[in-house]
Amino acid sequence: MTHISSDLFKNWFQNHREKIFNEFFKFLSFPSISADENYKGDCLSTANWLCGYMNQMGLSAELWETPGLPVVFGSHSKAGKDRPTLLIYHHYDVQPVDPLELWKSDPFKPEIRNNQVYARGAVDNKGQCFYSLTAMKAFLELTDEMGFNLKVFIEGEEESGGKGTSAILEQRKEALKADHLLVVDFGIPDATTPGITLGMRGLVALDVECTTASIDLHSGCHGGIAMGANRVLSNLLGNMWDKNGKVQIPHFYDDVHTLSQEALSHVDMTFDKELYMKNFGLKAFANEGGFSIKESNWLRPVLEINGMSGGYTGAGFKTVIPAKARAKISARIVPNQDPIKVGNCIADYLKSSAPQGVQIKVDPHHGAAAFQSPFNSFIVKTSVLAYEEIFGKPCKYLFCGASVPIVVDLAKASGAEVAMIGVGLEEDDIHAPNEHFGLDRFELGYLIIARILCRLSGNR
Repeated sequence: MTHISSDLFKNWFQNHREKIFNEFFKFLSFPSISADENYKGDCLSTANWLCGYMNQMGLSAELWETPGLPVVFGSHSKAGKDRPTLLIYHHYDVQPVDPLELWKSDPFKPEIRNNQVYARGAVDNKGQCFYSLTAMKAFLELTDEMGFNLKVFIEGEEESGGKGTSAILEQRKEALKADHLLVVDFGIPDATTPGITLGMRGLVALDVECTTASIDLHSGCHGGIAMGANRVLSNLLGNMWDKNGKVQIPHFYDDVHTLSQEALSHVDMTFDKELYMKNFGLKAFANEGGFSIKESNWLRPVLEINGMSGGYTGAGFKTVIPAKARAKISARIVPNQDPIKVGNCIADYLKSSAPQGVQIKVDPHHGAAAFQSPFNSFIVKTSVLAYEEIFGKPCKYLFCGASVPIVVDLAKASGAEVAMIGVGLEEDDIHAPNEHFGLDRFELGYLIIARILCRLSGNR
């Protein structure tokens, strides 16, 4: 087997740099917004383009139809059944771009400023997906023999719950079977510090509608008589926390798993509060009383109001008492918590706490369980060595407050041990206007994946 050094991968990247970024920007130009039915055709075009690209780079790729958007699945299985199999996960769909007026450039016309590419999906997850594919492409061209089998699973519904994707996992278990699973959708502490994610929180999402009357009412004629939906809903939502930030909903903290001291000793819990305030313009913090900011973000369940509407919010003034008010609520949950159980306890609280005569309707959306990987598994240790080789310094262990809903089910279906990796940063404005990704980190991510592939192949 030919030894493939990091320098060979660096040279390959520089020799193909223009083509790599031209193809990456083409990938970014597809408005693959899975949450909006109006973009279904664009999502399908993205999947087809991706399938063609993967076939061209040497994988055997196909589309797996689902009740929703298709999965792009590729494989290279010439190493044989007695060799280990690596499964790599990505998603090709992106978040909506609203509010569009806050973008400094078209979110689907990639623009480079200060060596950062600005576009929706620049990092989440098209950027991380494409540097991963680029590393696979380079590895396939540079190696004369693979010591493992490779599978790639790229879904199109991560940003909208993944119900259609999850529905096909059981029937695709044989094709998904793997020893190791890399979920390349995570980040590092900062641009110069390597880190690997050991765990992520789960997710519960709910739509809430409060109705107090059949129509909006004139506040002069009905003020002092009619209870308004905005007033009811804002009171209900405001009472979900005490003054110390602890959720007051009965049973919300049931089944919460506490990380062992041994596992916690491996985790970097440092937090630069001043830098965070500078990066995001934040002036107020909401960590749970009795817990640090990192503990509250990584290891504790949290409840948030994601959106509210009701009454008149346009130009000028309209003095009404709204008949309806709506809110979107989400909870991030931790290991051992059941998303259905947590969603039900939130719904029960809202309905039981509402004043008599007020109708509260709660519609649950997608849910996902939390996930944790052992710090001493083979794929975690292999990934750590790759990070340390590329960065030239010790790798930190992290947790993530966000969720990748399919990971639990995909790990179960494939039977694989999991490592959650990536090179994203909090300041990349993921899900926000002006999402961006450093081209230097794109190359770092490429080199890390390349070194992981080499290590799995027995090429140190």
